[in-house]
Amino acid sequence: METEIPAAPSIDTDPHPVAIVASRYNAEFTDGLLAGAQRELEALLPNAEIDVYRVPGAFEVPVTVEALCRRSERKPAAVLALGVIIRGKTAHADLIASSITDSLARSAREHLVPVIHEVLLVDAPEHAAERSALDSPINRGSEAGRAAASMIGLFKTLHCH
Repeated sequence: METEIPAAPSIDTDPHPVAIVASRYNAEFTDGLLAGAQRELEALLPNAEIDVYRVPGAFEVPVTVEALCRRSERKPAAVLALGVIIRGKTAHADLIASSITDSLARSAREHLVPVIHEVLLVDAPEHAAERSALDSPINRGSEAGRAAASMIGLFKTLHCH
């Protein structure tokens, strides 16, 4: 028997707790990611209990995700991690992005909570704009919402939550 994540998630009316952790830094982009994620989650999980946590920067996203995954009450069925890092002239952005990726993967594995990683590392503000504009077909926040709904459905099938 093969269980796979459906290409397009179906509408799930269960009251799943879902958390979104979004960076305030580069708000002109992260706000678009957040709006896209919320719009998608509201469409696919209309009864979800969505909590939004704003953190100062991308580096603070993983510790907040970890805290949410450790909850005993209202443990999220999925967590969306949103942020934008724009490369500069030093390796700082790459180091931050690598640390975030490792931390988010570890939280997901250790707590068996789907963590949707959309902390973007881009080369230029224009790249962030095209991936965060609410009307963009490649809004990564919208993609994160779809991925979260798909993973919630899969974990429901696997009886993980």
